[in-house]
Amino acid sequence: MSLSPTPNLKVNSQQAEAPVPLPNEPAHRIRDDAEAIEIAQRLASEFAREAARRDREGILPLKELDAFSQSGLWAMAIPKNLGGAGVSWVTVAKVIAIISAADSALGQLPQNHLAGVAHLIADGTEAQKHELLSEVLAGLRWGNAFSEKNSRTVADFQTRFKQDGDEVVINGEKFYATGALLAHRIHAVALDEQDRAHLIVLDRSSPGITIINNWSSFGQRTTASGTVLLHNVRAPLSRVIPVFQAFERPTAAGPISQIIQAAVDVGIARGTIEDTLHFIRERSRPWIDSGQDRASDDHFTLAAVGDLKIRLHAAEALLWRAGQAIDLALQQPDESTVAEATVATAEAKVLTTEIAILAGNKLFELAGTRSTLQEFNLDRHWRNARTHTLHDPVRWKYYHVGNYYLNGTPPPRHAWS
Repeated sequence: MSLSPTPNLKVNSQQAEAPVPLPNEPAHRIRDDAEAIEIAQRLASEFAREAARRDREGILPLKELDAFSQSGLWAMAIPKNLGGAGVSWVTVAKVIAIISAADSALGQLPQNHLAGVAHLIADGTEAQKHELLSEVLAGLRWGNAFSEKNSRTVADFQTRFKQDGDEVVINGEKFYATGALLAHRIHAVALDEQDRAHLIVLDRSSPGITIINNWSSFGQRTTASGTVLLHNVRAPLSRVIPVFQAFERPTAAGPISQIIQAAVDVGIARGTIEDTLHFIRERSRPWIDSGQDRASDDHFTLAAVGDLKIRLHAAEALLWRAGQAIDLALQQPDESTVAEATVATAEAKVLTTEIAILAGNKLFELAGTRSTLQEFNLDRHWRNARTHTLHDPVRWKYYHVGNYYLNGTPPPRHAWS
């Protein structure tokens, strides 16, 4: 199925873009965790083939994104009683890591979709769940209009909505709107007259929505994380979800958002390390003082690779542990389980950030000067790691983790914790 009549849509086109068509046929229904992993592995092998070219030439992954959402993986976390596979959050993290190792932009694109759907499941009405989850199960993608770049802090939203009869009217400007350009639905965060945050699920084609493809970062270039303008956009009251409630009580909303981010970083690290090993084996020369015939036999290179792999495996172990803690917090939500899930996810976020950045640095150190040539585009790994790990600074993770273990203080409740 073709997503768009312009399959080579370029990054940073600085223009408003038309909505993408709805899927021509329903998405596949994932059965269980094992099938989710198998499908992710198959897709990753396909996505990896042109990942470097897409990054180099600024081509948005339209065909790949369509295959991704039609595979059923974007609905994998919907509980069984609501029609989904109900896979564990360990499996969700593994799927995102697998895809991100192939193409970290594609791995990031479902992040806000998965987090938004989790909010719907936690705080939506039964009627909202029935309507909107059936769309997600059919293959419709959500793109976010969450963050704003001109506010005092990330949680200081300027976008607002007012009720007008049985509708609401939304006005505001969003940025970092990952996936909105390529989505079928846009979930926008807006404040009511009491300054409470709500999630409003909008049709991508609603009058008043303008999406500008102006994401100009040096990393994660093909995530379509540009601007969303909302001018007197109308939506039925039935599309308004009171997400502020998720942070007024103990819920797994925060760690769910964070574990997906950490999984992207693990994937970046994996892909970087694999490209490092391949380059050393196939192209690098041994250093003159090593006395070796092959770069792959250099003692210092071997030790450095061992260090990278150990750190990667440690990060993965903490990531899977965080997924288990989130699963428990979803089953038994209380102050204790949610705090433990939040802390476990923060610990994983620290190590996944560190290994993603370290791997990007070590690639060039170990592979040598030749690895910096533009023809290989290996710098995309460092660029992607450096850009994506800026999401939710780990310096605050250390603080909250320490405060929890030393003083028993639970981490704060918000989407960045």
